[in-house]
Amino acid sequence: MPLPSDINFDTLKPEEFEQYLPDLFANGSGKVSEDPRLKQFLDNHPDCAALVNDLETIAEHARSLFQVAADPSDKVWQNIQNKLQQGGLEENEGPELA
Repeated sequence: MPLPSDINFDTLKPEEFEQYLPDLFANGSGKVSEDPRLKQFLDNHPDCAALVNDLETIAEHARSLFQVAADPSDKVWQNIQNKLQQGGLEENEGPELA
């Protein structure tokens, strides 16, 4: 099987395209749909374009699972500190986080 840079996208068939998808994703920026070599192919094969879109969406969501959430704002920490200084929380009362 040729490397993705050797693929002739003018003669590529949709069933062949699916075989190359892992290599195309691995060798690119994760945005196969932005590869200029594929523009005409994806325009001519909407099912392949939809598949690429779905896979890009899945990959984006998967990457977001590993992103560290932002630290709470200074206001949140100040509210916690204020509650602690006031003698703690009443039973069933939560800290004001916003």
